[in-house]
Amino acid sequence: MKFMKFGLAAMTAAFLSTTAQAAGELKLYNWSDYMPPALIEKFSKKYDVKVTQDSYDSNETLLAKLKSGVKGYDLAVPGDYMVAIMIKEGLLEKVEPNQFSNFPKVKKDLVNIYFDDGRHYSIPYQFGTTSFMVDTDKYKGDINTLGILFDPPAELKGKINVFRDVNDVINAGLRYLGYPRCNSNKEQLSAVNDLLLKSKKNWLSIASDGSREVLVSGDAAVGMIWNGMGLRARTEKASLKFAYPKEGMTAWADNMVVLKGAPNLENAKLFMNFMLEPENAAALTNFASYTAGVEGTEPFLDKKFVGALEMTPPAGAPKPEFVPPCDPEVVKLYDRIWTNLLK
Repeated sequence: MKFMKFGLAAMTAAFLSTTAQAAGELKLYNWSDYMPPALIEKFSKKYDVKVTQDSYDSNETLLAKLKSGVKGYDLAVPGDYMVAIMIKEGLLEKVEPNQFSNFPKVKKDLVNIYFDDGRHYSIPYQFGTTSFMVDTDKYKGDINTLGILFDPPAELKGKINVFRDVNDVINAGLRYLGYPRCNSNKEQLSAVNDLLLKSKKNWLSIASDGSREVLVSGDAAVGMIWNGMGLRARTEKASLKFAYPKEGMTAWADNMVVLKGAPNLENAKLFMNFMLEPENAAALTNFASYTAGVEGTEPFLDKKFVGALEMTPPAGAPKPEFVPPCDPEVVKLYDRIWTNLLK
């Protein structure tokens, strides 16, 4: 872990900005249903800050809103690749979270990361994996392969829901065929295109949400899903099992950042430091069902998270892979495949 050198005056200012009493307002821009109201209330009472919150439905929506000139928000919660894009676009305040009083509690492997090396702009919010679940009442075979999505057994054909997400689906296809991510090889992408079109005939739906609902209801027997949502689904239907495909899977990390020109800058930094307290980070996990980015949350976590398959990969499972944002020319190639798939 590398920290910037700074003098006594700067150290004092950083300490005050993350520990002193505050007052005023704070405006969050977040995914829907991704922050426990009790945690906002706790912060508001402790620091006499009125907190309001609006929501967006995708990283791309967040980016488009900010680039269109929307202002007035202090904090947002972009995914890992979107943090990298927002830094490059100059949309974030460089608030140096690595100097906050609670920053030493951040998990060491989440400090020097590809999208914000050393954490100059962001703190970890929640992180997890993207895979799929299978209803084991409908299928008794090996589920730990992407063949379940792309070459399904007869029992599962017509009962598969995949995410309406170009990167999740294309990356899964690339892994299944043994090709690298952020791929500009036209021959390999042609093979991916053919694979997706062939597989689509065996899918029930391509949906942006509702993956948990269709699995729990039984409308689908397979569904792409995030691990935390998978845990929630299994608590409702015990026959659902989270897969760790041998070909690999995507890791993701949502992060809290301060938006450029934030009107309540000091309160934004104060809230970030507040979220790095293990008890508060655990409250977020208990609400959202994903993994906290700080150490010491275990005493505050609900028992359902202890040893859960969705949160604890089995021995021999592949290490989940972070996928950085691809070059613009690759994005265009992916968009053509995706548009073709959705026809």
